Amino acid sequence: MGVFENQYELIRRTRELLFRYCETLSPADYIKEVEALGGVSIRNLHAHVADCYRVWLGSRALGKSLPKIAPESVGNVQEMREVFKKTDALVYEFLNEFKNKWDPDIQASWQSESQELTELWLFTHTITHEFHHRGQIVKIGRQLGYTPPKINLVKPK
Repeated sequence: MGVFENQYELIRRTRELLFRYCETLSPADYIKEVEALGGVSIRNLHAHVADCYRVWLGSRALGKSLPKIAPESVGNVQEMREVFKKTDALVYEFLNEFKNKWDPDIQASWQSESQELTELWLFTHTITHEFHHRGQIVKIGRQLGYTPPKINLVKPK
């Protein structure tokens, strides 16, 4: 396994800790929109994270036509796990496709402009984006009265 596959495996294992935490929330709280954070829910943030992988790695890098994930189509944490199984497969496809080809640029639209972005940038953007929203998910859970466990990046096996 290459360095980026190993890195993504750490991210997947860390995400599992977040999913376990989310399973302690009531189903109503998982989908509850919290006004203090712009009216988003934990479910909606999870869907947004999965969409980020799909758009940047699937559509822009791999040229796939992938529909947007409608958050309301995902009713609970178990269904979101299924969404992320497909996301994981897409990430591994991306990593396999661009193995040892991290320097070439891809033309991608970015904030109404076209930019040349490297595959390394695309991968880095998607994983840091996930961790940004992980913090928001934990904050929403706290605001709803749930105490999160430590969910820092897991240690290597």
